[in-house]
Amino acid sequence: MRLILIGCEYSGTTTLAHAINEWTKETMDKEFTLIHDHFKLPDTKPHGPGLTEEEIAQFDALSPRLTEVIMRHNLYYHTPAQSSSGEDFLGIGVHIEEGIYGPLYYGYGGPGGLGDRQTISQSLEQRILNFAPETVLILVKASPEVIAKRMKENPHKYPVVPEGDISDVLQKFEEAHQNSSIQNKITLDTSTATVDETIADFAEKIRPYLSESELTNLS
Repeated sequence: MRLILIGCEYSGTTTLAHAINEWTKETMDKEFTLIHDHFKLPDTKPHGPGLTEEEIAQFDALSPRLTEVIMRHNLYYHTPAQSSSGEDFLGIGVHIEEGIYGPLYYGYGGPGGLGDRQTISQSLEQRILNFAPETVLILVKASPEVIAKRMKENPHKYPVVPEGDISDVLQKFEEAHQNSSIQNKITLDTSTATVDETIADFAEKIRPYLSESELTNLS
C-alpha cells in the first residue's frame, strides 16, 4: 500500500496517517515502517527524536536558495526511481504540500522562479506513475470555519498557514488533488467526522485500490 495524504494545515493529515497505520495493524496485521512527515518547515519531522529548538532556528534561518535545495533533495529521495512493487509507503504532503507552501511562505518554487515546483512536481509524478502506479493520493479537507477553530483551540508551535489564507490554501489543495497525474484518488472530509468515522470512510474508499494479497489479509 502506497499512500500520500495531502491537505491544509489543521485538516488532520498527521492524525489520520497515524490512525491509518493503526488500522493496517489491526486489520491486516502489518504496519508502515515509517511515516514520512518531512515537508512542513521549519518544524520538519525527522525519523527518531524531533528537532531541537536550536535545530529549528537553524533551519528557519536558511536562505530560500538553501531551503529549496534541501527540500528538492528531500522530494526526490522520497519518490521511487525504480519499481516499488510490494513496498509500503505512507507520506504526508510530499511534493504537493511543498509545492503549495514553498511559493507562498518560503520564497521559492513559483512559476519560472527558483526551483519551479510545477515543473518538479510533474517530474516527480511521472516517476510515481512509472514506478509506483498503485499510489493513492488522499485529500484530507475540512471547512474553513473548522480549520480556523482548530487553529485557535490547538495552535501549532510553528504554524504555517495564517488564518487569512485558509480559504485560498484549501482551494489550492483541492485543485492540486484534482489536477494531479496520480490516477488513484480519494477524499476524506474531517469537518464533522471523528477520527474513527474518518477511518471507517477511508476503509471503504481504499478497497478498490488494495492488492489481492491486502484484500485477502483484510479482516
